[in-house]
Amino acid sequence: MSARYIFVCGGVMSGIGKGTATASIGTILKSKGFKVEVMKIDPYLNIDAGTMNPLEHGEVFVTKDGIETDQDIGIYERFLNQDLTRKNYLTSGQVYFNVLQKERNLEYEGKCVEIIPHATNEIISKIKELGKSADFVLIEIGGTVGEYQNLLFLEAARQLKLEMPKRVIFILVSYLPIPEMLGEMKTKPTQNSTRLLNEAGIQPNFIIGRSKFMLDLPRKKKISLFCNVKPENVISAPDVKFIYEIPLNFEKENLGDKILKEFNLKPQKKDLSDWENFIKKVKNIKKEIKIGICGKYFKSGDFVLMDAYISIIEAIKHAAWSLNTNPIIQWLDAENFERNPQNLKLLKKMNGIIVPGGFGKRGTEGKIKTISFCRKEKIPYFGLCFGMQLAVVEYARNVCGLKEAHSTEIDPKTKYPVVDILLEQKAFLKEKKFGGTMRLGENKIIIRRGTISYKAYKSEFIFERFRHRYELNNEFRDILEKKGLVMAGINPEKNLVDIIELKDHPFFVGVQFHPEFKSKPLNAHPLFKEFIKACLKNSKRL
Repeated sequence: MSARYIFVCGGVMSGIGKGTATASIGTILKSKGFKVEVMKIDPYLNIDAGTMNPLEHGEVFVTKDGIETDQDIGIYERFLNQDLTRKNYLTSGQVYFNVLQKERNLEYEGKCVEIIPHATNEIISKIKELGKSADFVLIEIGGTVGEYQNLLFLEAARQLKLEMPKRVIFILVSYLPIPEMLGEMKTKPTQNSTRLLNEAGIQPNFIIGRSKFMLDLPRKKKISLFCNVKPENVISAPDVKFIYEIPLNFEKENLGDKILKEFNLKPQKKDLSDWENFIKKVKNIKKEIKIGICGKYFKSGDFVLMDAYISIIEAIKHAAWSLNTNPIIQWLDAENFERNPQNLKLLKKMNGIIVPGGFGKRGTEGKIKTISFCRKEKIPYFGLCFGMQLAVVEYARNVCGLKEAHSTEIDPKTKYPVVDILLEQKAFLKEKKFGGTMRLGENKIIIRRGTISYKAYKSEFIFERFRHRYELNNEFRDILEKKGLVMAGINPEKNLVDIIELKDHPFFVGVQFHPEFKSKPLNAHPLFKEFIKACLKNSKRL
């Protein structure tokens, strides 16, 4: 199979939607019958995203084979409806690490090892590897054109274009601001970004203009003239209410066929009917429910950020939309409940509560108070990873009478370590091996019949993705079960409790894994659907 390669770069500023644009283009090409692979290239020196603060970098997404990646990999999976692996993710850290390993192994036969050609060749080889099994490979280059950090990847892309000129094209996603005091959409930042790309030896074939509104004809003509791009290849990308509209918006300008034309391929019939029906349905939903997310990774100064929980947000939407309702998500600051327990009454206004994954002591007692309130007040509760562990702590303290119970992550000297570090993780932490050493990726779980989880999955065996070091301590399983905690899901290889539930509660489920990573817009995750069903029942009660 001889692949074509599409590089997607960003201009003006970060956060303009390169990942969504890349995923949307992939969706369009798949709808035309082509096999598509995608790669996210991140210019940072980290080997992967696993050690980064989610408040600064956004969510860490985990693939089925256990690589910790940038959140864009999650966007690709959701749009393309396909599972990706470590082959789809590359960082500067990985590139240099691999080059240095080869140098130590004498694979360069004693040559002086340099950035060019050895590092660029390493990048090109990873891209070509993906191309062995695809018609198209889309490569998103992280960062913004003009930064030093991504010059290495732009140079590799330039070299690949030189090697196969008819099989490589470039797309620049740029931002067109509309300053309030001027009231006019400005093209100059896009012109400057294109010039910076030209300085790297690259001429874009397409420019996707991100802005609040559609690009008008004068703006398109100006971009075409000053950026040396065909007028018809300047594509509008206005703000949308639902990101899943973007493939349909692109196809209104025939972006898919225009890309095929650049490769001298004949236009193909597209089948985006599932997407069209999906968007039509979502736009006509009137019913609403309120879902509270109690966490600590969403405040940055005076701003509320959503990137740390993006997969959870999307999974909630997928499940709610599949049940003909719109979720209204309320951010609940765990530290606020810690300082002001009287504010827990706010939870009664929610139809359901989620405590997501997290690390560290900050906000922990606030989350435990939230869980206790949900348990006692019969508010549907869904605990994810850390949210499950703290549910175990809360139950041990307040139902089993183990008042000093805790996780050894938070209190290493706790009298009742109901949540403790996995055995194999102790050596890693002792040796300070933090990156890439957690229990990661897909694992098998046996579901207990008669549970909420079994009702949701309709299966006794499932596979879910994990990212954690701490687990329910089996030494306390007997007392927890005797007091009513249901061990609903067990990992058969290591005898680990991966799902806990409560009977006689509308929905009280904690999972050690991250079901949000497997949710898709056209295929909502079953546990999230079951949670939303309980929330809908609770809304009627309220």
